Amino acid sequence: MINQRDMRIPGPVKTFAVIKRSVVVGGHKTSVSLEDAFWSSLRDIAARRGMSLSTQIAAIDRQRRTNNLSSAIRLYVLDYFRERAIGTMFIGERAAAPKFTSAH
Repeated sequence: MINQRDMRIPGPVKTFAVIKRSVVVGGHKTSVSLEDAFWSSLRDIAARRGMSLSTQIAAIDRQRRTNNLSSAIRLYVLDYFRERAIGTMFIGERAAAPKFTSAH
């Protein structure tokens, strides 16, 4: 029989802890619950775009297609990094493409 204690994942649990923060969106105060990794990523994205965190969240709120703002933020962060990864992959493939020369 497996003990619950044996099933725990080793490592820092706080990395996955959900952090609830109050934010102002469209002039209204609301709370958003996200894992710390998503908060950190969202701050990085906002900084890269020259926006405040509040402005970035408001932009996500205006374009979201889900009722849950926390879910919309997670999907936004996922899409942001997915697009960057795909862009990097294509750039890398172009740079690594072999150059063919015609041999006469």
